[in-house]
Order: sequence, then C-alpha cells, then structure tokens
Amino acid sequence: MLATALAEARAGLDEGGVPIGAALYGPDGTLWGRGRNRRVQDGDPSAHAETTAFRAAGRRPGYRGTTMVTTLSPCWYCSGLVRQFGISRLVVGEARTFHGGHDWLARHGVRIVVLDDPECLALMREFTAARPELWREDIGGLGAE
Repeated sequence: MLATALAEARAGLDEGGVPIGAALYGPDGTLWGRGRNRRVQDGDPSAHAETTAFRAAGRRPGYRGTTMVTTLSPCWYCSGLVRQFGISRLVVGEARTFHGGHDWLARHGVRIVVLDDPECLALMREFTAARPELWREDIGGLGAE
C-alpha cells in the first residue's frame, strides 16, 4: 500500500510540487483512489495528497473499514478529512519531518500505523533542505523539525 503513495510522492516531486503521496483503500484492500500534493501544480491550496486521493476515490456510501495511506503524517486539514468521513485506519510513512494530527485521530478511534519508512523520510528531508520556502508554505508556516 505504501508503494502506491510513494509513487505519487515521487511524481509530485518530478512535477515541481511537494513530494507527499496518498492512497485510499477499500475495506477489502482494493485501491479506491490515489493522489499527491498538487498545491503547486494546480495553484490550489486545498490540493493535499490525502484530499486528492479521497477525491479520486469518488463518491461512496461510506468509508468505514477503509485505509488511508500517506507518506507523511497528515496536517490538521487532512486529519479532519479522515475523521469527518470515518476512515478507520491511517498508515503513515513517516512522522519525523512533520508530526501532524495522527495522535488526535488515534484518540478518536482511528487505528494508526506509523511505519517510520526510510524512503519516505529521505524524500522529505531532501525536499525540505532543497525547498524550505515551499515547505513552509505547504504547512501554513507551522515550521518543520
């Protein structure tokens, strides 16, 4: 599952964007939608990886039992999406570069798996070093570790 999100993150970087990718999987493990942070490419501040994956999944009658996989811990905006729609499980590639809302989601019943994946971590560390201004913009000036 993480491989899909990583492929999206790399595609976003290749397009000149922020290398964060996500994928939404149905309860049976089938891929419903995949996406990447497209804020730069689309000029849309709401086009985060999790939201583009969610939109790509299309309208569904419910999201219980689904899994959102993301290369980086989700920001508050994307954490709200997971909570709002009752996504049951969140798999996080890494949470060192940015520790988003996954602890809050855990307190509200979402099953959290933090992989601490070295490839996700290397991708974000290289990006934040090369493009600190874009990273600060992406996280709304919250600051990176």
